[in-house]
Parts: sequence; structure tokens; C-alpha cells
Amino acid sequence: MKYVLLSLLILVIGNNVSRASNEQQEGWEITATDTSNYVGISLANGRIGLLPSAVPFKVKSIILNNVFDEYMYNKKERLITSRVLLGINFANLKMVIDGDAITAQNISHWKQVLNMKDARLTTSFQFKNKASISYSIYALRGMPYSGMMDVTVKALKKDVKISVSGQIICPKDYNHVVQVFKTPQDNEIRMPLLQTVALSPTGKQKLATTATFVFNNNEEPKLKESVESPFEHSLTFSRELKSGKTFNFAWAGAVCTSKNFSDPQSESERMAIYIMRGNKQAVIDQHTRLWHQLWQGDIQVEGDLESQRDIRLALYHLYAFSRDDSNLSLSPMGLSSQGYNGHVFWDTEIWMYPPLLVFNQGIAHSLLNYRAARLDKAKQKASDYGYKGAMFPWESDDTGEEATPTFALTGAFEQHITADVGIAFWNYFRVTGNKEWLKETGYPVIKATADFWASRAVKNSDGSYSINNVVGADEFAPNVDDNAFTNGSAQTVMRYAEKATELLNKKPNPKWEKVASNLRFYYFPDGVTKEHKTYKGEFIKQADVNLLAYPLQIETDTAAIRRDLAYYEPKMAKDGPAMGHSIVSILYSRLGNAEEAFRMFKKAYMPNKRPPFGALAESATSDNPYFATGAGGMLQAVIFGFAGLEITSQGIDQHTPCLPSQWKKLTITGVGPEKKTFTIVHHK
Repeated sequence: MKYVLLSLLILVIGNNVSRASNEQQEGWEITATDTSNYVGISLANGRIGLLPSAVPFKVKSIILNNVFDEYMYNKKERLITSRVLLGINFANLKMVIDGDAITAQNISHWKQVLNMKDARLTTSFQFKNKASISYSIYALRGMPYSGMMDVTVKALKKDVKISVSGQIICPKDYNHVVQVFKTPQDNEIRMPLLQTVALSPTGKQKLATTATFVFNNNEEPKLKESVESPFEHSLTFSRELKSGKTFNFAWAGAVCTSKNFSDPQSESERMAIYIMRGNKQAVIDQHTRLWHQLWQGDIQVEGDLESQRDIRLALYHLYAFSRDDSNLSLSPMGLSSQGYNGHVFWDTEIWMYPPLLVFNQGIAHSLLNYRAARLDKAKQKASDYGYKGAMFPWESDDTGEEATPTFALTGAFEQHITADVGIAFWNYFRVTGNKEWLKETGYPVIKATADFWASRAVKNSDGSYSINNVVGADEFAPNVDDNAFTNGSAQTVMRYAEKATELLNKKPNPKWEKVASNLRFYYFPDGVTKEHKTYKGEFIKQADVNLLAYPLQIETDTAAIRRDLAYYEPKMAKDGPAMGHSIVSILYSRLGNAEEAFRMFKKAYMPNKRPPFGALAESATSDNPYFATGAGGMLQAVIFGFAGLEITSQGIDQHTPCLPSQWKKLTITGVGPEKKTFTIVHHK
């Protein structure tokens, strides 16, 4: 009898292990079979972002990271800002089988599968009873200006004739568009290339896109160029396919600009040739290998497949929108659209940077290098406004100057960004312990941001200090005095500057301690922290006061944290940005309330999911995915809330985790430079 029980136990354990393994495998993929209200998922590599669609072989747009042109957002008043550019789109095909063009209306069994582990979107369908077709789209991680569509066609019951056209489509507001088909030749090797070169709307940037077909076994079908319009041309081949046979080919391209290359035209040609004449599979294998390396930093949830996929999709996007060798930063919409003009906000340092700092210090380093490279511009801005130190722009573009549209008060008054940047630099040192980096790169930024606040604060008659006339995290309240988060973040960065100064044996600014210790905070009679001096209970855009408890950790008294949570969570606007409730979730986790933490975790993003993959919109009522800031918030709720991780002076430690009852197990892998693993399970 004991043996039977033992056998049953082994069987149960085996089944549980198998079930968990299957769940983890399923957690890497999201499948769509319905095109209703379709919102695509970006395929990106930190330099370019491709936005696929439900229409066969169609990519809506290509976004270029940190490549800007002027954009007139109000023609009547001639108001101008910068906006990130669309690339000349190389990633579209047309296919005709037996004289019938494939469209969304004449296919069946349509399915798309996003494989997050491999960063691959595969679409499959059947065309009438003639052919089954599948294609995978890649934004190549190893070739950051390049992408590929890898296509397989199988003839079904009868022989078929297929005709395929690879397209290059130029945005219609680009100028001096030149479309060419060229065939450079090296001895006997011919290299057919389709190319479009153009200038951006104001002529600031030169863009060049080159694309080519990639065939197996050195096959070289006859190619023909067609010019459909001044902004669109294509390259076409035809061939017959026998019943039951399969044909594979790829359409690959590269988009380069004068922002990154002195000769973008030649560079785009070389990249296309490299894919065409190299080993296509080797390029894909390199892409896959690099993505698997990224996924050493992962979050694994057992017992809740939906949460697993949602969390992985968020982390996938942060990885997709960034690189560890780029010195570029992250915009709120990443590389999914031109939303927020591609500018860089506090969204990076406060929301998206912390998860990346935990999992990939190389990417975190690039994000900081983006700010360090613009330190001189920030110092100039501080001087222009009569302050010391550095004053980082609320919206940053490639120049490092203020890029906020002038109608928005945030550009002049939402100054907590300067503290947010300094805090991010200190946290990088805390995680890596790299004292040489702190001395050479980190300290100059931390010191300059602290010096700004020491000069920005004004002394009151009672000896206290105020920071007046600001916009805080709650942008519903402009031009207020002593905003809680602004004062808290300023205090924090001045404290960090003192620590860095002591560590490096440098002389501190005496005003840091004086101002930091005497900044004003206001309270209601019941002890609730007031959002600003004149706050009277209005609805708020997003978390502000609650940020004092996390991430600033200025407020540590649990009774005070509970009071502020109970007061402000109901006041958050229903159409506010996604990340506000992530903070609430973290705080409930740290208070030990797993049920409420999980409810707020779901509230932070579930209303923002858009079909069929779960792309996050900025708010519950908007339709502007993908909101990478919200992804950063929900990931922090898992890492720093449920898992109980903490960035400390000793690196990343684990304090008190708070696992939701809905989850059997939570595993965080690849944490910090040591690549630690933290596992949290329920003990019954």
C-alpha cells in the first residue's frame, strides 16, 4: 500500500511539473485568431520599430529612434516642436496566386502568434483551396537598422503560379524622393536592390531605405521594378509551385539616416546586401540568440497564465524599445508610434528604467548615457532661467534642449524631472557598485541636479525652504507651491549628492543639507499629506503624494502611508495614465495586503489592454498603445511589490515579499550584476 501511495505521489508530482512546464511554454506566446478591433504589437530592436497589422503582408509603419525633424502642430499659429520620424517603409509585400491578389477578405484560418522569447510575429492563413501561407516578421536585434519578412508558401491540391511584389513606401510629406532599382555586380554575383532616398519634411534629415529578396540555394528568378506612385515602388518575381511543394523566401531591408551615417544611402545598401548574400538563417539565429540573452532577466508566474503573458509582454516591450549599445533613451510610446513626438520624459527614469536596471545594467547604462551626453545643455538651461547646476528638459529630443510644445505649462514648470534623473544615476551606482563610473559619469550629473535644487528653493522667514510655482506629478494642478513629489524628489537627490560626495572624498555644497532638511510639506488636520500648499481635495491625474513612500521612501511610517493611500487612491482620475495604480499596488504589498495589492495591480493595466494581444493604451479610455510607461509601472508592482525586491546601498536585496493568492509561485531571474534568482512560494 505504501508503494502505491508513493507511486501516486510521484505521478502527481510528475503531472504538476509537466503542467507547470507547459504553462511556462504557453507563457511565451500570445495567439490571435480574430481581427476585430485589431491593435498590433511592435517588433523593435531599440533602433527601429515595425508595427504590423492584421492585413496580410502589411506593416503600417517603421519608427526611427532619436531621429527628429521639426513638426508644425498648430499651422494657424505656426507652433513648432520636434517629432520623431517615420522611416521609409521597406516591410510590405503583395502576393498574387493564379491571378488573384491575396487580401484580408479572401483568406481563411487567419492566425497570428507573437513569440516573445524569439521576438517574432508569425502570421498564417489559407488562400482559398490553393495554398497555405505563413510569414514571420523580425526587427533584427543583431542588425539594428534592418528587418525581415520570412515567407513560406505551400501549394495544396494543385499546381499554382505565384507572383510576389516587395514594396518600399515613402511617407507622402517627404521631399525630393528618388526611387531606383539597381543591380551592382561583383564579378559574376549580381545584387538586385530596390531603393528609395528622400529628405524629411524640412530637409533636416536624409533617409535611405534599401530592400531585396533573399532566396535559398542561390536561386535568382527574374525581377521587375514597378513604380506605383512618386512615393511607392516595388520589385516583383513570379514562379510556379507544384502541388504539395513548399517555397521559402524573404524580403529584407534596412533604413538609415543622416542622423547616424554620413552616407545613409550606401550604408542601407550594404546592410541589404549583407542579408541577401550572407546566410539568412544565421541572421535569424543571431537575432534569436540575442533575445534569449535578454531573457536571462525574466519574471515567471506559476498558476496564472494570463498574468504571466501580461507581465512578459510588458518586459518584452521594454527590451524591444531599448539597447545596451545605443546611448539612447525611451519615449512613453517606445517605438510603437510617434506618440508624444518620441520625446523622453520622466517616464524613463521613474517608470521604465527601474525594471531594466534590475535585469539589464547594460541597457540601464545606455539610458543614463543619454542624459549624461546632454548635461551641458541642462546646465545651460539652468543658467538661462537664473539657477545653478543642471535643469533637464521636461521633454527631451536629440538636441538636449527643451522640446515641450509651448502651449504646455509642463515644459517650463514640471521640474521634478531634474531630480528624477539624479536619482536614477545614484541607483545605478547602488546596483553596480562601480565607483569609477560614479566618479567619472555619475557624480557630475548627481551634483549638478542637487545644485539646481539648492539654488531653486527659496528660504522662508521661519528658516524653512519652499519650491514654488511648479507642476508636480499631478499635472491637473499647475503653478503650485511646495508640491509633495517635487519637494520629495529634490530632497532625495540632495541627500544622494551628499552620500556621493562623502564616498568620493569631495567637498559638499553646504546648501544641500540645509535645504533638504528644511523643505516644507503640508498636512490636513487628520495627518494626510497635502499634495501641495493649496490643495483642497481635487481629483488628481495620477499618484503624487504616494510617491513619497515609493519610490522615494521618504515616508516610512505605515500609519501615514495607509492614510495617504486611503485618501488619494479614490481621487485618481478614471482616465488617468496606467502607472498610478501600480504605485498603490506596491504600497499595499509592502503593507502586507496581498489581496488589495493584486486588485490594484490588475486595475493598473487590465482596463488598458487592447485586443487581440493585450497592447497597453495610456489610459482606460484612450486608444494609443503601446504605453511603455504603464508597462514599467506594472513590472515594478511585481518586482518591488510582490517579490519584495529593494534597491539598497548593498545592491538589490529582498525584504518581505507578498505573493497574491492567485499565484502559486513567483520567480525572478537574472537580477543584478550577479544574475541572482529569487523564488517566492506559498507555504501551507
